[in-house]
Amino acid sequence: MNKIVLDKVVVCEGRYDKIKLDSVLDAEIITLEGFGIFNNLEKRHLIKALAEKRGVIVVTDSDSAGQMLRGHIKNITGGVGVENVFVPSIEGKEKRKSTRSKEGLLGVEGIDAEVLREIFEKYKSAEKTPRATVSTLRFFEDGFMGCDGAKERREKLAKKLSLPKNMSTSALLAAVNMISGLEEYERILKEI
Repeated sequence: MNKIVLDKVVVCEGRYDKIKLDSVLDAEIITLEGFGIFNNLEKRHLIKALAEKRGVIVVTDSDSAGQMLRGHIKNITGGVGVENVFVPSIEGKEKRKSTRSKEGLLGVEGIDAEVLREIFEKYKSAEKTPRATVSTLRFFEDGFMGCDGAKERREKLAKKLSLPKNMSTSALLAAVNMISGLEEYERILKEI
């Protein structure tokens, strides 16, 4: 069965949720690493920038922890560019776990793929908009790595994208490709 194509970025709780969603969606999916989002400044800035530029769809477990994470995303983004998807509250436990969760509900990873397909159907894009990306080689050639002044150039690029200036090179490159793509990157290059 074909995956549902989404232009918006999907934000979920953890890696097992991402694996499940990836089986149903043709979309960029990033994880919060559960409550790790509270201590991850880079990821908070990335989610805010993604919400503003592309829009994000937040899907969390239907338990109180999932609601807390949704609230945190709303605070990070000011609610701008955020759509919430809710999975049904179904009692049970995930196959990989030996016991039920604290509230006894299935998380995103435990929800049937067909149910997830139905939930995301209304968000699908006609076709995925191809996005030209910046390669590692291009990043190197443009002086963002492996040369004198690379750190300062990365800091300027990060500032233009409203991201933390101390992001790792690989994290910044990934953020550039998720947020802006090649066209905006080239425009920003001229400015810095």
